[in-house]
Amino acid sequence: MIGLGTMGRNLVFNMNDHGYSVAGFDKDVVQVEKLKKEAGSRKVLGLSTLAGFVKALKVPRVILMLVPAGKVVDAVIEELKPLLSADDLLMDCGNSHFSDTDRRDGELKKSTIHFMGVGISGGEAGARYGPSIMPGGPKAIYLRVAPMLEAVSAKVNDEPCVTWLGPGSAGHYVKMVHNGIEYGLMQLISEAYDLLKLAGKMDNDALHGVFSGWNKGRLQSYLMEITAEIFVQKDALTSGRLVDMILDSTDQNGTGAWTSQDALNLKVPVPNIDIAVSMRNVSAYKTDREHFQYSFKGPEMTLSGDIRELADNLEQALYFSMTATYIQGMALLGAASAKYAYQFPMEGIAKIWRGGCIIRAALLDDICSAFARQPELATLLSDEVFAAKLMQTQKAIRQVIQTGVREGIPLPGMMGALAWFDSYRSGWLPANLVQAQRDYFGAHTYKRNDRAGIFHTLWAEKSQ
Repeated sequence: MIGLGTMGRNLVFNMNDHGYSVAGFDKDVVQVEKLKKEAGSRKVLGLSTLAGFVKALKVPRVILMLVPAGKVVDAVIEELKPLLSADDLLMDCGNSHFSDTDRRDGELKKSTIHFMGVGISGGEAGARYGPSIMPGGPKAIYLRVAPMLEAVSAKVNDEPCVTWLGPGSAGHYVKMVHNGIEYGLMQLISEAYDLLKLAGKMDNDALHGVFSGWNKGRLQSYLMEITAEIFVQKDALTSGRLVDMILDSTDQNGTGAWTSQDALNLKVPVPNIDIAVSMRNVSAYKTDREHFQYSFKGPEMTLSGDIRELADNLEQALYFSMTATYIQGMALLGAASAKYAYQFPMEGIAKIWRGGCIIRAALLDDICSAFARQPELATLLSDEVFAAKLMQTQKAIRQVIQTGVREGIPLPGMMGALAWFDSYRSGWLPANLVQAQRDYFGAHTYKRNDRAGIFHTLWAEKSQ
């Protein structure tokens, strides 16, 4: 293992727990000493020189890298290459952009060194006790390390949450989309919190009760579970709850934006991921938001009616919008599979996301079943089960959005999910007017709905 931060160290001990002797390397001597101290008498070796690290491994070597994505990965590879032998394997287990993985794979193919891009999800606890693992690369090389990956991965019904996803950058692409879905789900959950807190005037204990209840039903998921726990976490520095002391400005590591960017390239609509990225950007304008809070007065909050009815409608709205987010993410994976020749096992992806990863949820069982019924399914909207679920909950999300608009509380994720659904169920959209405008000002041409061919019109009173 190269990179002995918390994730790297935890994976080292996870591998060791399953019978593997592991050497760890980090240029930071402090991290190496942490590994040695925590290892005790385990078959774990900590090293701070790269030459000594490489020499300690039996040939052919298997080296995992958990270092920051970008130039650091390239620097590590360049430093390693002169020290490696034929058939050694490098596994990039960080959040690298899939295009970088393809580039590195192509460069290393010129040598006799093998390379795999491997997505890992589950955070610190997952790394230590069982993450969801998303490997891509040559299948024969994957099979070489499959026993180890299966051993350390999370398990659901005794099935390991790891499978070969395809050649090249397939693993890192799946991890990117996983993170994009994660962005979308977190945005939706935060909107439900916002509505219950501001319009419903719920305190943290009441919020804990609502989210805990939701986690016992069809919204059961890791994100719902930790959200419920967050509301009761006491602040060590004050007498209040920690969630109330955290600044409302969100960071991001780029993977959500990468998902949106490639979805645009592939012309696949993923509005819930797009909106989540944008809202993180909006949150960063904290000073502006505090100023405009007083400049632009919104409606007075006058929520009337049963708060339990609001919570019930919100449960349905969350189910609708979270389902929409998964559908969008899976559609992007399907399009990428065709475009980049990944040949993704769609049911397999849903299966390995059921345990260990951040977006694990009960809903993934339904996704598995849908792809088991129809392996070539282009969109889950075409699955009768998913279509019925959206139809059953659309009334509630419309009511929730009306409440948000009336109370002046932003619900962009839920609005985006509903607009996406309404667009897909519309046999006619006003795109004909857009095409007319494009042809008017730019001679971009258009197609007609009554005959074949490409047309252009010299529009009357055309501006000069």
